Amino acid sequence: MERTEIKTLFDNVQENESEITVAGWVKTSRESKNIAFIELNDGSCFKNLQVILESSKFEDESNYKRVANAAVGSAVIVHGKLILTPEAKQPFELNADSAEIVGVVEEGYPLQKKRMTPEFLRQFPHLRARTNTFGAAFRVRSESAFAIHKFFHDNGFVYVHTPLITGSDAEGAGAMFRVTTIDPANPPRQDDGSVDYSQDFFGRETHLTVSGQLEGESMAQAFGKIYTFGPTFRAEKSNTTRHAAEFWMIEPEMAFCDLDGYMDTAEAMVKSCVSYLLDNCPDELDFFNRFYDNNLLDKLNKLVKSDFVRITYTEAVSLLEPHNNEFDFKVYWGCDLQSEHERYLTEKIYNCPVFVTNYPKEIKAFYMRMNEDNKTVAAADMLVPGVGELIGGSQREERLDVLINRMLELGMNPDDYKEYLDLRRFGSTKHAGYGLGFERFLMYVTGIGNIRDVQLYPRTFGVLQ
Repeated sequence: MERTEIKTLFDNVQENESEITVAGWVKTSRESKNIAFIELNDGSCFKNLQVILESSKFEDESNYKRVANAAVGSAVIVHGKLILTPEAKQPFELNADSAEIVGVVEEGYPLQKKRMTPEFLRQFPHLRARTNTFGAAFRVRSESAFAIHKFFHDNGFVYVHTPLITGSDAEGAGAMFRVTTIDPANPPRQDDGSVDYSQDFFGRETHLTVSGQLEGESMAQAFGKIYTFGPTFRAEKSNTTRHAAEFWMIEPEMAFCDLDGYMDTAEAMVKSCVSYLLDNCPDELDFFNRFYDNNLLDKLNKLVKSDFVRITYTEAVSLLEPHNNEFDFKVYWGCDLQSEHERYLTEKIYNCPVFVTNYPKEIKAFYMRMNEDNKTVAAADMLVPGVGELIGGSQREERLDVLINRMLELGMNPDDYKEYLDLRRFGSTKHAGYGLGFERFLMYVTGIGNIRDVQLYPRTFGVLQ
């Protein structure tokens, strides 16, 4: 069967005297006096195709009745002619000569024509992509991934695949999933009673990665500019709308680059990707603008045209402290800024994205470059309206002695990071990088407020869908 995709019809609107074949799933159907109307979607684009069925054209009246009253979700193949309808809501419709149901919907199908809440639809992750919201969300996800790859490819970055199984903790936080083949009911023990991981598959304790940064830095010291784009894992017992146990990260690393260079690249990347989505996902973004955030398109268009603000952490604290009576968590120098603080900066004070730089060393990771004051590090977080932190990054510590001292200060064993330290011994350069949580970006560009609704099968604390 040679079929025509609905997207092809919308991309090239013209009347077609020859018969075409389309195949898709019924979004709505209604019958009135020997004529029926079906909204059909085949997944090739957000728009539906209106199909007109006339009983007089069907030799088998019972088949006409079956198709005319097809349940939502039924898979249908239609043969007919495309007729332009410039006076109607839709630019054209398909006048069916014949049609058949090839995939029936049994009783108990949970998706109906009425509007359903995201909470309800999370019960059916295997079906929810068929709804308008999730169809749009996952198409934007696909186009966003392409836009990100395109930006880095066009700017001379090398795409690298870093390992998902690791023996080191890039963030030093310890919130990692263990990877093991040891029998949990009868693990081998050392003399002190602890588990003997030397008998495990890799001969040592291993985990799922929280970041590809450490391995990415090694490639940056060979290629100059690289990026990773893949899944990462955090075993944080957090049950918020912004956190997931499994999510995707984009992590560029750039040699001969400082903190300003990182911020320049991050700003250009976000603007490039948002511009791409505005050009290539107009129907999806219009849907989100109408049903999720009626300021979404204005916000995205403004982002593309605006210069991001850059302030220090100390300046941010001084701006926020006068508003402490408006926050659940009080702001003070040395605190880790909460989402409410980040959003206040972007939504109330500046009304645009903001980079906050030079955080206290106590609240940042060991690999961030120490500033001359020995109190702050050359870190910068990109904060955006509606989400808060979108990107976190820093200039990396390239000085071997300073990096080792910082590890010891945090109780880390430098022997566990021998290869990482070798990068400082053998041709070390000033370098910087950042991490973009892909799902956070998707939440920002769609207006969807829960990370569970931009993932196909969310993995969150206590839930494996």
